[in-house]
Amino acid sequence: MFTGIVEEIGILREVRPTDQGVELTVQAHQVLEDAKIGDSIAVSGVCLTVVDLVSEAFRVDVVAETLRRTTLGAVSPGARLNLERAVTLQTRLGGHLVSGHVDGVGTVEEVGFEGDSAVVEVRVPAPLQKYIAEKGSVAVDGVSLTVMGVTEKGFRVALIPHTQKETTLGELRSGSRVNLEVDVVARYVERLLRGGHEVK
Repeated sequence: MFTGIVEEIGILREVRPTDQGVELTVQAHQVLEDAKIGDSIAVSGVCLTVVDLVSEAFRVDVVAETLRRTTLGAVSPGARLNLERAVTLQTRLGGHLVSGHVDGVGTVEEVGFEGDSAVVEVRVPAPLQKYIAEKGSVAVDGVSLTVMGVTEKGFRVALIPHTQKETTLGELRSGSRVNLEVDVVARYVERLLRGGHEVK
């Protein structure tokens, strides 16, 4: 599990094809302080397992299914990626509970400004729209955000200057694609209301 509080921005060094998908080599600093092979790191909101540690970088395998369902299928060397280590029992929960299991990819419709804050409107895949609520939580490329408002096809969020500077969200433009994870609580509430039955 993660909190959606990005620790640093990593730089993608290499994308190497494998039989199952690709291997990514990501340059980092802070998340490597206590990293071990087998640890989980959220890479732009996608929970991945460290398979190797090299000089100032870590390697992760990304399978074909993840490449299809997230924005990682379109990344190339030089890409900037939000990074966060998995929570521990000593971690302060500053954002909200984030699993690192991306629910879908959204598209930025518009970026505007209200004072120093950027207001970003995101179009959401139709099946996810019911999980978005005003003042609720959503993870965008691994960043925990509060929904500012619900739109016909998605939502709006405000990015304070700190978020713009310390995460890749400050680089969003109209047409940008972002990984989305809805609040897990909303999914459990839906399941309870349906009597615990899975909906196909």
